[in-house]
Amino acid sequence: MTLFLLAIVFRVFTIQHSEGDKYRKLSTELTIRQDTVYANKGNVYAADGNLLATSMSKFTIRMDVVAVDSQVFEKNIVALSKKLSEMLGKTPGYYQRKLRSAKKRRNRYLLIARNIGYTDYLKIKQFPIFNKGVYKGGFIAEHKTVRAHPIGKIAERTIGYDDFRGEAGIEGAFADYMQGENGLRWKQKIAKNQWKPINDVNEKEPIDGHDIITTIDVNIQDITHHALLDNLAYFEAEHGCAVVMETATGEIKAISNLGRTSKGTYYEKRNYAVWESHEPGSTFKLASLMVALDDKVIDTSTVVDTEKGRIYVNNRKVEDSHRGGYGKISAARVLEVSSNVGVVKIIKKFYDKNPEKYYNKIAEYGFTKPIGFQIKGEGKPYVPNPKDKEWSKISLEWMAWGYGVSVTPMQTLMFYNAVANNGVMVKPRFVKELRREDKTEKLFETEIVNPKIASDETLAKLKKVLENVVTKGTARNIYSPNFSMAGKTGTAKKYIPKHVDEKGKTVFGHYSTKHYVASFAGFFPADKPKYSCIVVIHDPKKEKGYYGATVAGPVFKEIAQKIYTTTPIDNQSVDDKIEFASIEKQYLSFDKKLNKEYHEIPDVRGMSGMDALALLENIGLKVQVSGAGKVKSQSLRKGEKLIKGQTIILKLS
Repeated sequence: MTLFLLAIVFRVFTIQHSEGDKYRKLSTELTIRQDTVYANKGNVYAADGNLLATSMSKFTIRMDVVAVDSQVFEKNIVALSKKLSEMLGKTPGYYQRKLRSAKKRRNRYLLIARNIGYTDYLKIKQFPIFNKGVYKGGFIAEHKTVRAHPIGKIAERTIGYDDFRGEAGIEGAFADYMQGENGLRWKQKIAKNQWKPINDVNEKEPIDGHDIITTIDVNIQDITHHALLDNLAYFEAEHGCAVVMETATGEIKAISNLGRTSKGTYYEKRNYAVWESHEPGSTFKLASLMVALDDKVIDTSTVVDTEKGRIYVNNRKVEDSHRGGYGKISAARVLEVSSNVGVVKIIKKFYDKNPEKYYNKIAEYGFTKPIGFQIKGEGKPYVPNPKDKEWSKISLEWMAWGYGVSVTPMQTLMFYNAVANNGVMVKPRFVKELRREDKTEKLFETEIVNPKIASDETLAKLKKVLENVVTKGTARNIYSPNFSMAGKTGTAKKYIPKHVDEKGKTVFGHYSTKHYVASFAGFFPADKPKYSCIVVIHDPKKEKGYYGATVAGPVFKEIAQKIYTTTPIDNQSVDDKIEFASIEKQYLSFDKKLNKEYHEIPDVRGMSGMDALALLENIGLKVQVSGAGKVKSQSLRKGEKLIKGQTIILKLS
């Protein structure tokens, strides 16, 4: 016993003195820890202050059914089931069966609800049983922070993200600025494995991330998105994009990129406007004509013989869409009617012996290298150089009418915007400033890429020609006497590379007669341009239409028209007494429906949500609406007896 006692005394002495520091350090590590105080990620705002992206708290609610006393469980299960039914939608009986089954199986991690907001979290926390807390009520709440887009999926690819998917769009480009700096706080372990702060203040306060103020205008964005969406759906196109840019500043006021799903619906699939490099077709003819005009080898009045609309260049056919051709026309008219033969003959005549001169001008127009956006994923343009091995005997002539070159929609828009901006080429930009605590910390100014792309004389002539394209050229179908527009249509056949088809047969590379790219680029008002705009639509259903004027032009017109009426432009008057036939027809049809005496439930499918709401409420029904756009389905069938006070649920597309 004496030896045993001496051993204990020796061990206590050793632990206390020889190994004391070691165990005191271990004790501190087990009972004191340094917690991270996470900084709030910055928000993304539109130019007008509307919130585009923000961080929101989401909760997953679970239940440890074993922790709940059986008597408490039996006494409150009915009340809890009713509350869950009211909040989550399923029947009280469903929740009773679910809870009883979990109790029987001794489930300690039963899923109740996912992704509920903070307000609902506070409510569910006070439900019967749950209000007893973690240990007696089995209430488990798992918190996470997610990025939310208050305006929905609109411009989602451009707003972007910074998460497990990578870095994309504005959020990806400015991720370092938006994250902020995390803070630190010491906590001490207390009873029941809980931790409490040691001090009243943090050891290091978190610094919230920068807010991003974009150039996006929510109203113009909404207009652009829905104008593009409607036409994509009508023409059953594969994908498309539309961009609106402020002429003087280069600020992108709206950008919409929509791709088709296997079900025929559309969503923000890729940032086509920035990413996709493709053959532009006839919108490139403006650059060709500008080269010739600025070099003074032609004038807009120069006569060009388009013959019968068909010529051959080194045994390769160049043909106009108009059968029989246009005969002898002016150079201005060549662009107005988009004569392929005319523009090829001009460029071939004056640049065939010196193609470098033509190429150098195209380079000055910004087509030979990427624009250089802060957001990732910009497509690489391709313009053949006479010094390259790929240069062929037809490269120059094919470039003249937009084939054999590959550029992004943003590059084409930047060029057209420079024409509208009196030759000053400005870089498109998506961000205006970085702000923290309502103080501007970094301002992004307008960046000039080229101070003068052409002479004032050349620009004045081209502006008039582009206006004539709308008034009496290929885009006369979108002409309006109420507001002026200028621009150029584009229709390009898609190149199908060499491949093996479904039958195992090798198909050599060729230009398709079934797949097209329809586009329209221009600006408005024509005399004092405020905005430039481009619309590009890929693979519209050929049976419904594939020309730029038919497919892309109406989108441009709708965007311009609605911006005119909702966003007043300097000194631009709009006569609101003018009657548009299509709008007047819709109004009379709706007015007739509204004033009709109903005894049965009407069919409102296909009507706009606002019109359907007004009609149904006017005849005495209560209306619940989900979604946006046109009515896709209604809960009460057409022809059912109308009972005033009934509730009808509308789902919008």
